[in-house]
Amino acid sequence: MPGKKILMLVGDFTEEYEIFVFQQGMEAVGHTVDIVCPDKKAGQVLHTSLHDFEGHQTYTEKLGHLHHVTKTFAKVDPADYDAVYVAGGRGPEYIRIDKRVQAILRHFHDTDKPIFTICHGVQVLMAVPETIRGKEVAALQYCEPEVTIAGGTYIDVPPKGAHVDGKLVSAKGWTGLAAFMRECLKVLGTEIHHSATVPGKIAKVTKATAKNGKKAAMQEKVAA
Repeated sequence: MPGKKILMLVGDFTEEYEIFVFQQGMEAVGHTVDIVCPDKKAGQVLHTSLHDFEGHQTYTEKLGHLHHVTKTFAKVDPADYDAVYVAGGRGPEYIRIDKRVQAILRHFHDTDKPIFTICHGVQVLMAVPETIRGKEVAALQYCEPEVTIAGGTYIDVPPKGAHVDGKLVSAKGWTGLAAFMRECLKVLGTEIHHSATVPGKIAKVTKATAKNGKKAAMQEKVAA
């Protein structure tokens, strides 16, 4: 199966793990991820943030690593992509009011293509209510009222969990990235198979192969 093309929507101070881990994980299995931000061009710097829970009533926020957008936003044609992913953090609260971002999301909904959202990413979907209306959606717990107002049903998944409703995959936050990405891959139709061969046997086979190869080389030399 050929790799799929995924469009990642971000803004300044989007959660860094939800950018880095998702991009690298998807590309590791052969998919392509284009990271875009309104009014930024390919190669321009993206400032990220890192949210964590450290004993306060709510999360703390720290500066994350710098990243670069990989494609110029003005050149994005959503028809070129198989799925869209909205990362969380601070970015969603401002890119959601961009009519161009809304139009991109509307395309994926209208063409019945996968939509992936994590943490605060659901704030962008809220701006296009039909993407979550009548659907079950996971997100950071503080977004529950917004999901409800937009006509969705908030699903309180475990921190390391994820939820699937048709082609909509969602999760609470970066601690759930493993489960989230696993479900995203299933929706994309990606199959990963693991060998049942025992590591010790692989080593023995390798040694035997090397020994036989050396013996064959010696025989060829004698024959010559």
